[in-house]
Amino acid sequence: MSNYLNSLFGLDGKVAVVIGGTGELCGAMAEGLAQAGAEVVLVGRSQEKADARLTRISEAGGKGYFVAGDLSSKDGIKAILDAVLEKSGKVDILVNGAGTNAATPFLEVPEDEFDWIFDVNMKAVFLTNQVFGEYLVERDEGGSVINVGSMSGLIPLSRVFTYSATKAAVHNLSKNLAREWAPKNIRVNTLVPGFFPAEQNRKILSPDRVESIMGHTPMNRFGNSDELVGVTLLLASDKAGSFITGAEMVVDGGYAAMTI
Repeated sequence: MSNYLNSLFGLDGKVAVVIGGTGELCGAMAEGLAQAGAEVVLVGRSQEKADARLTRISEAGGKGYFVAGDLSSKDGIKAILDAVLEKSGKVDILVNGAGTNAATPFLEVPEDEFDWIFDVNMKAVFLTNQVFGEYLVERDEGGSVINVGSMSGLIPLSRVFTYSATKAAVHNLSKNLAREWAPKNIRVNTLVPGFFPAEQNRKILSPDRVESIMGHTPMNRFGNSDELVGVTLLLASDKAGSFITGAEMVVDGGYAAMTI
């Protein structure tokens, strides 16, 4: 990286916590953060997936480690923060990317499925922002929070009713927090992927749905996970992203621009 680009996007000395970093999309984002110089903390449930991702990070010259975490309560999230502070001493960047999905028809959605999706996609994001946000506000040295939203948080999509509701809530929360924390120079943005095949949505990508998605995507293909890295570095950077907060950064191959 040239000196100029490094001055804009370099993250040397930063610590980035990536919730969902053992998954496909946030894992790629974590790799990008590590290659830009950040120490990356992968938070998830699978040690095996974390080890595979950390090997890739290490082979590319980056550094990081894994923290197994329970996101279902504030106490569990505080334990994650405490583990990171004990090992790394600080947190500068938070990526909130935990998520799950189901394609149950609206009139058939059982209450327990609704609760499960809301707990993972919204409650965990809400509580993680509370816990890490309190730390960032009290530290008073700025920071970047990247909450992972969804195209379904902006545009109503069929077959994923509960998921769409949770992501719309994440988008709204991010804007509220951006306004709340701007005086502390804590930037809060929403990264909005279009259609990127990942573990949580492959089960709903039936042939007819894929055909419908391609017909509505001008670039006529799915996104690749590494295509989220550039915007992640922009939002994480104190320099390049210094005046970006409350934004919804869409990476969708033109999906949102398509009407008829």
